Amino acid sequence: MASSEIAQCLSATLSSDNNTRIAAELKLSELFKSPQSAVGLAHLLLTQDIDLALRQISFYLGLRNYVTEHWSPYFTQFKGHAPPPELKTQVRQAVFQGLSDSNRKIRSLCAHTLSSIANSDWPEEYPDLLDQLMGLLASGSPDSVYGAMQVFTEFIKTDLTEDQILPVLRQLLPVLLNIVGATQQYAALSRARAIAVFRQCVETLYMVKEQHPQATREASAQVLPVWLDAFKVLLNIDPRQDVGNTQNWDGLAIRIQIYKTLDVIQSSFPKNLAPYLNDFLAASLNHLNALLPAFVHYYILSEDSAPGSSEDEPIDLAQLACPILDFVSRVGRSGRGKEWFQQDNLSTLEDEWARDANSFVAQETDEALSYSVRMAGFDLLACLLDRHRDVVVATSNSVVKQVIANSEQTRSAGKGDWWRGLEAALAALGSQSETIVECIQDAQEEGQPSPIDIESLLANVVPPLLGISDAPFLQGRAFVFASRYASLLPTEVAGLYVNAAVEALENKTAPMCAGISAVIALHHFCSGVAHSVLLPFMHRIANDLGPFLLQTTEDLLGLVLETLISVITIESGKWLNVELAGALTVSLLEVWMKNNKDPIIISNLTVILEHLAGAEAPGIYENVVKLALPSLSNAILSSTEYDAWISGAAIEVVNGIVQGAPDSGLGAGFFDIIGPSLFEALRKVEDRDVIQSSIECLTSIIRKDVNQVLVWTDPTTRQSGLECVLAVIAKQLQSDNEAGGLVIGDLIIHLLRKAGDAVVPVLPELLQAMVARMKTARTATFIQSLVIPFAFLIHNGQRDTVLSLLESTNVDGRSGLDILINTWCENAETFQGFWAIRISTLALSALYASERPSLQSVTVKGDMIVKPETKNVIMTRSKTKKMPTEWTSVPFPVKALKLLLHDLQSGGEAASMGLGSGADVDSDDGDEDWSEDEDDAGSKKAEYAYLSEVLNSAGINASSGAPNIAFAGSFDNDDALEASDDEDLRQDPVSHIDIRGHIISFLRECASRNTNNFSTVVERLSPEETLVIRQVVSQQ
Repeated sequence: MASSEIAQCLSATLSSDNNTRIAAELKLSELFKSPQSAVGLAHLLLTQDIDLALRQISFYLGLRNYVTEHWSPYFTQFKGHAPPPELKTQVRQAVFQGLSDSNRKIRSLCAHTLSSIANSDWPEEYPDLLDQLMGLLASGSPDSVYGAMQVFTEFIKTDLTEDQILPVLRQLLPVLLNIVGATQQYAALSRARAIAVFRQCVETLYMVKEQHPQATREASAQVLPVWLDAFKVLLNIDPRQDVGNTQNWDGLAIRIQIYKTLDVIQSSFPKNLAPYLNDFLAASLNHLNALLPAFVHYYILSEDSAPGSSEDEPIDLAQLACPILDFVSRVGRSGRGKEWFQQDNLSTLEDEWARDANSFVAQETDEALSYSVRMAGFDLLACLLDRHRDVVVATSNSVVKQVIANSEQTRSAGKGDWWRGLEAALAALGSQSETIVECIQDAQEEGQPSPIDIESLLANVVPPLLGISDAPFLQGRAFVFASRYASLLPTEVAGLYVNAAVEALENKTAPMCAGISAVIALHHFCSGVAHSVLLPFMHRIANDLGPFLLQTTEDLLGLVLETLISVITIESGKWLNVELAGALTVSLLEVWMKNNKDPIIISNLTVILEHLAGAEAPGIYENVVKLALPSLSNAILSSTEYDAWISGAAIEVVNGIVQGAPDSGLGAGFFDIIGPSLFEALRKVEDRDVIQSSIECLTSIIRKDVNQVLVWTDPTTRQSGLECVLAVIAKQLQSDNEAGGLVIGDLIIHLLRKAGDAVVPVLPELLQAMVARMKTARTATFIQSLVIPFAFLIHNGQRDTVLSLLESTNVDGRSGLDILINTWCENAETFQGFWAIRISTLALSALYASERPSLQSVTVKGDMIVKPETKNVIMTRSKTKKMPTEWTSVPFPVKALKLLLHDLQSGGEAASMGLGSGADVDSDDGDEDWSEDEDDAGSKKAEYAYLSEVLNSAGINASSGAPNIAFAGSFDNDDALEASDDEDLRQDPVSHIDIRGHIISFLRECASRNTNNFSTVVERLSPEETLVIRQVVSQQ
């Protein structure tokens, strides 16, 4: 097939005439069915005498699609008509030739195509690919080397198996090193790409470290030192040569790739890097020092445009500064390079960062930005404080004093950028306020002088900056800095700062950055300043933030909402009045209308309205309901299947208002407004998130004011409220979609707890439907939703009634009792939630004590059978298919005791974990080369003491690692109540039972009375379980 015919079709696909374009696309589809078309496309890509745009189109519209759709069944998009082997060979040869094309873009396209072909063809159909690529690398041609390295980058990452990696690397790495060292023969960007390929090789070598430990250790010992020596030489070259009097900054690319590679080596083969650390750390500091003037010139003052690279790839100083700072941070965190960090380098490094990193304020107006040099600097400072806190804090004190003096001198000289260094210092200290405050407090407790004078900054340096309108970024930083150290402010001074922040927020002529900073500061003040200081300002702050809500979007809106949450929660909103709460509600609803697709904003709005509804000031709840509920109800009713998120967002907000409602109830008419729309959504909407939100909202309403539901009648269907609720439950039980999980169980539980006698007439039908659904339930959360209501009824005096009902229930030939007990016993250890786990344990003990014959005859799954061929073997999915897991069968009373003993022994996962000392293994992670400082050792002792305390409370002997069998009581306290357990369940008597004491007394009573033939049942337990029983029974 002639390339000219393909070229004609490709050109026609760009025609402005729609008919011409469609006809060309159809003809191309027909041409691609012929295997010859691949050869034509490849030759067209390499043809030198046609327009470059057409050559590129032959790839984007032709060859790329052909390879993925017609080359091999290996590709998921394969459509058939694969070319025969001889034509594949021709295509591969043509594409390989393109790796040496004089045009860089064509080389890149050919490299991409060859990488894709290699995915399917190498090594079976293309065995000589590696040798050919190595030949290009050794050819000495810059173009050929460029193309080959692009292929290698992808090839090493995706195509080499564990057994192929080491032989290939032994052959490839020396060639790459020669390229890096050939400064006259290869351009800087080509040498940088060679280092990038080497970095990929290091990452790949690390991936096979576990499979081939000895070979990997030998390879790293032979290869890495040579490369590290080369890096040392290259980094010792003055970096200013790469940015001074040059048309491009290509030379920086080499340094960028070196530091990225050093970071990889530090994390994967630190032992090999250890002898070079001091040299590379010194080079890092030298680079920051040497390149700072260029950074200020091009990026801070913007006096000239930065040159960039000679190719399309962007190169700038931030790309070098970030990996340098990341490398130093990683070394500092590892505990290595201690000598270097303990010398004057620490002071110099911090000084450079303070002058540099936060001077990039012109590029950012907010702290929640993507990763940048500033963020890398924050990370490094945090690392230094973590490893050398007291030294770094003291150093920061002297550095800040220098910066303040320099700023005053620069300002006196009339320079417009005088404020940048001071803003940098305040940002640096503010970013680490928690650690610095902790250091100051520790010094005070020990009777030592404070290592840093933050109080002086807050009293003398920061206040004048709050009104400095000619440097708004510094003004804003001053507000934020003061708020970060709010805990150190005297009461009267704190009031002055809060007042200044409020005035800045109210100043309509101030720059936006000052207003944003004031919002951030107020957010911090709300958590760091005494409420007595804040209360006089609360009304003003909330009143100012209301209009601010309507002027902001995205991240800034999120900040305002989070600040408003902090404000509303002060003193439970006692300071609010009806008028202000109403204005806020109206603003919040307007924000909701504009942002009902944003889950984070909806979540924040829900929290605010919940707290507004729960405000203790009189009349506010009623006003919030009056303003919000009708519009939210209308939004639910008006949404369709195409905009279901609107009803979901509205229901989430309604749920927040319900949860904030007073304990006395929701107020007259609440459910009359929301009930019709809520049940309409549950009947029609198929979106699982909306269904889940609706069930959660309905559950909250039942918890708060079930009587409103019971007396309500649906105006559309004429069903009672209870009938509507039961219809919701029935629909979820009949659905194959179990995404509702725990929420349907919560609805059933609270309906049983709150509705009382009203549910009794329909209870048998409900329980039968639940046990029938158990047989097909698959997910753990849905199974729990079905089992826990039975546990609740059994524990609350309905045991015999429930058991009688289940004994008479037949589901496809199985008794309902058999289905419930087997489902329960098989899943009890996966139940979630403090209350649910407790109610299950209590109900199991009640079932065991019933001595009911029907229960004694139920057989359930016991312990896993460990076979010799599977012992100490990690069972993958494929192994499990070949050797399915088998279990013993035991009577229910035996399994019930096993589950009770499990709860007694573990009380949490930690208790089942052995803490044995394992044997020392020779490692190349380098950890054995460093030790803790005395200060660190003291910190570690405190950590170990805390860990020991936790382990003992979890039922583990910290010295031996053995379980404290009968007394592993474990997390049996109110602190273990999970956030997911609602307030009703937190207050339920079940949540306050001493569950460990209950199990122990229950077992002792069973032993004394031989309940359910206890002694015989115990004989069916394992030796470990029997030992626990003996300990429990014998220790009175």
